[in-house]
Amino acid sequence: MTGGAGGDPPPRADVVAALDAVIDRTLRDAELVHEHPAPGRWLVDLPGSKKLKTVCGLIVGEHALRVEAFVCRQPDENREQLWTYLLQHNARMYGVAYSVDRVGDVYLTGRVPHAAVTPEELDRLLGAVLSYADDHFNTMLEIGFGSSIRREWEWRVKRGESLRNLEAFAAFAQAGRTGPDDGDGAAPAPDGGG
Repeated sequence: MTGGAGGDPPPRADVVAALDAVIDRTLRDAELVHEHPAPGRWLVDLPGSKKLKTVCGLIVGEHALRVEAFVCRQPDENREQLWTYLLQHNARMYGVAYSVDRVGDVYLTGRVPHAAVTPEELDRLLGAVLSYADDHFNTMLEIGFGSSIRREWEWRVKRGESLRNLEAFAAFAQAGRTGPDDGDGAAPAPDGGG
C-alpha cells in the first residue's frame, strides 16, 4: 500500500522532493504541528474539539499521496451498528472514507493523485479529515462504547469524582440510568426518592 512496501515500487526521488516541498509549505502556512520522519512521510496533528487531536499521515506513493488518520479503536459493542453508521456517511464524504483494519480499528483513508496535490487541495483534505474525525467522534463512542461510558459515569458519580472530561456524554450517560444508586433495573420511585 505505501510506496516501497507490499511490492509497490517506491516513488521517484524527484517526485517525493516536489511533493514534500508542497506539503511542507502547506503545513507551515497553516501553522500545523507536524513531523517529517522520512522523505515522503508526514505526520500532522489536527486539533479538534470533541476528539482533541487527530494525527493524520501523509505518505507519498508511486502514483498517489495516501492520507490516513486513526479515528478510534475497535468498538467494544454494536460493531454492525457502528459500521452501518460509518458506511452511510462514506457516500457524502470528500477525499477520504471511513475504513477498518484487521482488528476493527476505525480510520479515515484516501488517495490523491500526485497531480492534484496542491496547497489548496491539501488544506481541503486535512479539513475534511478533521471534520469527519471530530464531528462524528462522540456518536461513534456512544455506539461502540456506550456501556463503558455509562459505567464510568456511574462510578464517578458514586465516588464523587470529576465528570469534566465526560460532560459531552451527560445526556447519553444519564438516559440509561435506572436509579440513583442501583443498577438492578428497578425504576426510581415516582417522587424521585430512592
